[in-house]
Amino acid sequence: MKHLIFSLLLLWALQLSAQTPVEYAIAFPNAVHHEAEIQVTYRDVPAGPLEIRMSRSSPGRYAVHEFAKNCYGFRASDGEGHPLEIDHTNPYQWNVLGHQGTVVFSYTLFGNRGDGTYSQVDETHAHLNMPATFAFARGMDDRPIRIRFDLREDLHWKVATQLKPETATTFTAPNLQYFMDSPTEISDFQMRTFTETSNGKTYQFRLVLHAPNESEVIDAFKAAAMKIVAQEKAVYQELPGYDYGTYTFICCYMPQGSGDGMEHRNSTFISGNFVLDSSGLQRAYGTVAHEFFHCWNVERIRPRSLEPFDFEQANMSGELWFAEGFTSYYTDLTLCRAGIISTSDYVSGISGGLNAVINSPARRYRTPVEMSQFAPFSDAATSIDPVNFGNTFISYYTYGKVLGLALDLSLRNQGQNRSLDGFMALMWDHYGKPEIPYSVADIESTLAEYAGEAFAHTFFDHYIYHSEMPDYQALLNSVGISLSLAHPGQAFLGASMEQNDQEVTISRYPLLGTPAYIANLEAGDKIRTIDDQTVTSVNEAQSIIRNHQSGDTIQMQIERFGKMMRIPVLLMENPQLQTELIQAPAITDAASSQQKMWLTGK
Repeated sequence: MKHLIFSLLLLWALQLSAQTPVEYAIAFPNAVHHEAEIQVTYRDVPAGPLEIRMSRSSPGRYAVHEFAKNCYGFRASDGEGHPLEIDHTNPYQWNVLGHQGTVVFSYTLFGNRGDGTYSQVDETHAHLNMPATFAFARGMDDRPIRIRFDLREDLHWKVATQLKPETATTFTAPNLQYFMDSPTEISDFQMRTFTETSNGKTYQFRLVLHAPNESEVIDAFKAAAMKIVAQEKAVYQELPGYDYGTYTFICCYMPQGSGDGMEHRNSTFISGNFVLDSSGLQRAYGTVAHEFFHCWNVERIRPRSLEPFDFEQANMSGELWFAEGFTSYYTDLTLCRAGIISTSDYVSGISGGLNAVINSPARRYRTPVEMSQFAPFSDAATSIDPVNFGNTFISYYTYGKVLGLALDLSLRNQGQNRSLDGFMALMWDHYGKPEIPYSVADIESTLAEYAGEAFAHTFFDHYIYHSEMPDYQALLNSVGISLSLAHPGQAFLGASMEQNDQEVTISRYPLLGTPAYIANLEAGDKIRTIDDQTVTSVNEAQSIIRNHQSGDTIQMQIERFGKMMRIPVLLMENPQLQTELIQAPAITDAASSQQKMWLTGK
């Protein structure tokens, strides 16, 4: 039976490899005006209309992005150059009619956003996210793909991508899913390489940097990337088996770029519009740490809900608190373990996520699973109508980050050398290495295997399937960190304010439960006086409030819809939290030992 299965698989593989490839070509004669010219050739096309689509979503993003809006000048011809009829059936699809088995489809792309979702073409580079750039044909997902990049020699362009090279300008992909997951940077970039060994095999890492920086900056970037790779490899105890033995960091820091980072199977696409000085490098290192961790967690330890990725609609997943959130937890932890940020900076930074989750009213509306499922409306999604996300949504990045902290410290408190590192390594063994997609239930069952059924059931029932909060004060104390109010006794209004000229306006919808919300203050209200004192700046408003104590009532005069209103507001204590290292002699030996093991990963 095994021999029969092997023979069938071999026959299928041979048939697949024998399929006629889809051939793409892209050129940039009008780069100054952000245009690319694209041609795709389909051969051995079955009879009937050829349905050609532009993607509506992109791997690593979960919202709908209407990439078709930036394509125009559509043309189709047969193998001899004769025009073919195009039937534009819907905003994202073009049916090519009357072909005899060969279709050459051409169009112009406009692209001018350099980030992990879109594409940008100008005279400094062609920054290509594949779903935003290339049309595809339905029914040809399994065909191999060959692409030729017609480079601007006058601009000294070269190609950086995870695609398999045939020549310096021609690359291949085994199928559509791989092709769409392979972003490409074409520019006069600089590159550094280093190697890392895993399971007796040496992998090459390429750091591609498109930025106006001198070589010493790029060398510093490389040194940090090497530390990050080593620390994250230590979590899983091995590297993934990168296709073609190579992983590529594609980094673009140009004035016209947009800040972003996007994971891919054997590469990451990182962009920003800031200067790579000392502070800029620190920002860049955080993105590198986050995106590289994804080559295990999300690219290979992959949610079943995202496999295969659907390019024609939004992709919803209930596992993003784990896939994105736990990755966010390891982002800063990796930088601390690598010595890129100090222990004190790491510890003080923990409070940001805790404040965002503990003090958010959104937990009454959605669990971590439901926050994850909300991604199509929040992950770079766009809308023109006002939303109440401040009261109803917590980013699964942040929510998952603080849950990762809680699970890590809870496991460490169990003893027996347990930690989140060990649990992630087990998830890798069960789901990542064999590339078996998982569900939320699979995470729970793996945690039960690792730490016991009672522990796993309690953690998931309270904190994943419901929105209760772990005892962070006790957990942090166990590793020598205090959690306390940052401003005890300080009066708190709970309204965001902005200043325009000498006018102060409430800029956001007040959060549920805050004094501003209870007093029925609203976004757009113009604050005229507080306690009969004229307010002309945000600093003045804040100063008046700071002179009060929690429990005081202030009188606010506001203007709403042209009408003056006088509103009493009962102030409460500022709920903002802070985290600090407990210093000797207050820290116990046990907490000191736990802290060292946690923050060194040993």
